[in-house]
Amino acid sequence: MNAISHAGTDGSHWRDRPVFVTGATGLLGGWLVRQLLEQGAEVTALVRDWVPRSTLLSGAMLQQVNVVRGDARDQELLERVMGEYETDTVFHLAAQTIVGVANRNPVSTLDSNIRGTWALLEAARRSPRVKAIVTASSDKAYGSHDVQPYDETAALRGEHPYDVSKSCADLVARMYAVTFDVPVAITRCGNFYGGGDLNWNRLVPGAIRSVLRGERPVIRSDGTLIRDYFYVEDGAAAYLQLAAALHGRPDLRGEAFNFSNEIQVDVLTLTRRILDLMQSPLVPDVRNEARHEIQHQWLSAAKARTALQWAPRYTLDEGLARTIAWYRAFLAA
Repeated sequence: MNAISHAGTDGSHWRDRPVFVTGATGLLGGWLVRQLLEQGAEVTALVRDWVPRSTLLSGAMLQQVNVVRGDARDQELLERVMGEYETDTVFHLAAQTIVGVANRNPVSTLDSNIRGTWALLEAARRSPRVKAIVTASSDKAYGSHDVQPYDETAALRGEHPYDVSKSCADLVARMYAVTFDVPVAITRCGNFYGGGDLNWNRLVPGAIRSVLRGERPVIRSDGTLIRDYFYVEDGAAAYLQLAAALHGRPDLRGEAFNFSNEIQVDVLTLTRRILDLMQSPLVPDVRNEARHEIQHQWLSAAKARTALQWAPRYTLDEGLARTIAWYRAFLAA
């Protein structure tokens, strides 16, 4: 773990600050709420589906947050929550995030990810106490480009359902900043991994669970897809740092930031790394079934390093080791 100072994440900024988090039962949402609570924030979480084993709902955190049941597309509900809980900072994470689901159910994905973004931002525009909003885009918003790594000047040109939903939501966020001066900034991160991800079709949790069961880990692609894998605790800290910076820097409104370890790892290599760390002799089961996937993506985080003095805390191996330990404990229980 690198000894990096993270401005705005020492607790003083967040102590007693009213914060609203959508998508709080997801992988990133659970870790983000945890870090906010550790730093003394007053957290209100929007929960659509009750997922008992999620990080937020399965432990002590549930007793420390205000839980509002509802959908991120419900603008009237969002405006009520921001008003009644006197929200100061918003983290908008709610989305349909599974590429395979998006390919099978494009309409629901587009509706959740695009309408959910404008409903949230319109509610925030009507809520004068809101001073900072961080909304989650994705590296998939860029679509496919020949020039690597992607920086924030690359065009947003998603072609497949999930990618298009993120391209559009990203543009909607910038529109609200530029046209209405809404204090929103945008994150574009690589593929999150870490403890708490219960979507077993995803590579990292699926591979770890398979190894713990003595089964060969399944790779649904041909194994050559190259991705930028980003540890979730680093992701949560990056969101906090960007939100804290937004409070004092109007120049960040409408800006997008890549957050990344700036490494290229193909799916087969990552799976083998998990097998090595778990000291497993198993061999991956490569099925080559994936469709409509971008072949090669990795991100430059130079803008975040320069503008925010940000850096990740964990290497890939450190993040994977922490993730493996989490799933060992979780699945044993």
